[in-house]
Amino acid sequence: MKLTIVGCSGSFPGPQSPASCYLLTANDGERDWKILLDLGNGALGAVQRYLDLRDIDAVFLSHLHPDHCMDLCGLHVAIHWDPNGWNRPRVPVWGPADTAHRMATAYGLDPDPGMTEDFDFQVWQREKPVEFGPFTVTPFAALHPVDEAYALRVEVREVDASGNSHTSVLAYSGDTDACQGLQDAARDADVFLCEAAFHEGRDDAVAGVHLTGKRAGAVATAANAQRLLLTHIPVWNDAVVTVAEAQESYGGEVAVAVAGVSYHV
Repeated sequence: MKLTIVGCSGSFPGPQSPASCYLLTANDGERDWKILLDLGNGALGAVQRYLDLRDIDAVFLSHLHPDHCMDLCGLHVAIHWDPNGWNRPRVPVWGPADTAHRMATAYGLDPDPGMTEDFDFQVWQREKPVEFGPFTVTPFAALHPVDEAYALRVEVREVDASGNSHTSVLAYSGDTDACQGLQDAARDADVFLCEAAFHEGRDDAVAGVHLTGKRAGAVATAANAQRLLLTHIPVWNDAVVTVAEAQESYGGEVAVAVAGVSYHV
């Protein structure tokens, strides 16, 4: 499984990166499948550096804050108003129960039909796996001040040239403070893509919103995650400080997500 960081800026786009959007690519033995985890503001332009919009197989939303979902409005325009015609099926979109209504409201559309002509909206069921192409995506309840927020566990079963099978696991935190659902999502993950929007000594008294680097590291340790990739770092934070915090509580490999960089999971 290949992870490409389309956008990783925390809470709003920064000068070097759009807001949250992560491209996952995996092959089922017949073709490459491409899915997006979140599609935050500013991400739709950047994602076109890596694929044609028609090649988006599905979008999986962690929650409905604009920095994680709002460029779905732009994708709606690209689909609905393409003068050459979209010539593809509706794009599947998994998300919280209010996703279809929220997107319609954001664009000033009547909720019926809203964007349902362009998107096949599906609603997350907590801890119920979704099988899609080579991907199995399971949502776990996260701790963030919205009606529904999820950490996503993405599993891909791959077969090498010798016929040996291996399951690769990426855990994505979405936005959350430390909680059991996050730890369950990250259990034994090969890569734990985890937000760390807060700093110790400045924000650590705030509960139920975001993680600090230290909190992220503690969850990675408890979950036995193999690698920790810190993301959703706002422009006013120092990533070096965030990494140092994570290393206080996690002894494995720690890195910071960078827009435009790809990783093998």
